[in-house]
Amino acid sequence: MSTASGFLSPSAYGLPGERELAELAAAYFPEHGGGAAPGAGPLDSAPLPAPGRLDGAAGPEQGGASPRPAYRPSLVPAAKGAVPGTEAPEGAARYLADLTPAAPGPAPYVGGRPLDSVRADFPILSETVENGRRLVWLDNAATTQRPRQVIDRISHFYEHENSNVHRGAHTLAGRATDAYEGARSKIARFIGAPGPENIVFVRGTTEGLNLVAQGFLKPLLRPGDEIILTELEHHANIVPWQMVAAETGALIRVAPVDGTGQIMLREYAALFGPSTRFVSATHVSNALGTVTPIGEIISIAHSRGVAVCVDGAQSVSHMPLDVSALDADFFAFSGHKIYGPTGIGVLYGKREALEAAMPYQGGGNMIADVSFERTLYQAAPQKFEAGTGNIADAVGLGAAIDYVSAIGMDAIASYEQALLAYAADELSRVPGLRLIGSAVSRASVLSFVLEGHETGQVGRYLSGMGIAVRAGHHCAQPILRRFGLEETVRPSFAFYNTAGEAELLAKALRGLAR
Repeated sequence: MSTASGFLSPSAYGLPGERELAELAAAYFPEHGGGAAPGAGPLDSAPLPAPGRLDGAAGPEQGGASPRPAYRPSLVPAAKGAVPGTEAPEGAARYLADLTPAAPGPAPYVGGRPLDSVRADFPILSETVENGRRLVWLDNAATTQRPRQVIDRISHFYEHENSNVHRGAHTLAGRATDAYEGARSKIARFIGAPGPENIVFVRGTTEGLNLVAQGFLKPLLRPGDEIILTELEHHANIVPWQMVAAETGALIRVAPVDGTGQIMLREYAALFGPSTRFVSATHVSNALGTVTPIGEIISIAHSRGVAVCVDGAQSVSHMPLDVSALDADFFAFSGHKIYGPTGIGVLYGKREALEAAMPYQGGGNMIADVSFERTLYQAAPQKFEAGTGNIADAVGLGAAIDYVSAIGMDAIASYEQALLAYAADELSRVPGLRLIGSAVSRASVLSFVLEGHETGQVGRYLSGMGIAVRAGHHCAQPILRRFGLEETVRPSFAFYNTAGEAELLAKALRGLAR
């Protein structure tokens, strides 16, 4: 029977009834609040690191000659028993003790912080959704949630700094420019770029890849030239290259993957020839979670004199990055994949690559001088940033970078790897469930099919339990077809997810399988 929202109720599948499901959920989301996980020790014994430049100290966004109110983000605290000095928000939600599984899972700390205090930074994790269930957000590969520090930073910009950037002679223009360019500098340091001049603000990974395709590669292509991609690519890292190939007469060649979902490097290397002009490859597969050997991919291409663009949408939030050490020519990612706003992203480019590329769009801000006879462009990165940029969200992305930096990307990667292994083990116990892709190196994603159930059915059922997952082709149809599938169910994890959430997912799926 359909519910008012259009979702099917569990009884429509002949599954355990609402009462049994409610009891299951109650085991993980009891009405009482707070407290540490059994055996975790007192929460007040664990240090809560200062949130770096989010603590109100002057940073790049507060430099310059334009004084303004100090930005001080709210500290959304842990549950009862958390670090002394924090204050529980009005109507504070239930945290770690509510989500602790019966079986051992990853230690409930991330970067020295109790997991409940980390979760408390994300207001939406307290949201009530379908059937009155507490939200379990396992759709992080599609978009991550935003911490209060990012939300507050954007509000602070609009309340105290809002102006267009550059060239303005007034106080707010100075504040906005400091904040905008300060964010650019933070991002450069975070990904290991030589400097802020290597960082182009774009709408997201997709626009960054299109900029490279149209501005850098297209002018170089001739009929018969070849572009190498891999079977793992998201559509955003396929279609732009197909478009420029169709316009120029170039050809697309595809590196295959093996039965685990990992790129076959020998076959990849064999694709290179005298007509190879460019390579674009993902760092982490959004459909399978495969972490590709991107360093080797780049090295092989460079040994043939071929430039490489990396789709970093799925890697930027899960592991430390150093684009200089990787020697990537281009690297693109989206802010909303790393706990920042939507509509803002980054294209990193080597200086010589950005200098060689033509502007993707024309207009204000990217010009040095204009007459009706000719236009002189600004140097990179400004020559790629026509018009008024997404200033507030660039500043918000800088705050997201501050946030994850304060926790530590090594700590985030370590916790997520433990959680991923725990979740994979739990799902492997579900009758009829088949995990797709088994590469040794994986991040974030567990893609699966459940025997006897369509992926949409599984997704709707889990939504009725409050569990948000992605069900479909994930804009990665070629790699799913490589495994004989059109769709999978894709739970994907972040450092604010818990072992209890993974176990609740597995128990719900066991009920569905029955």
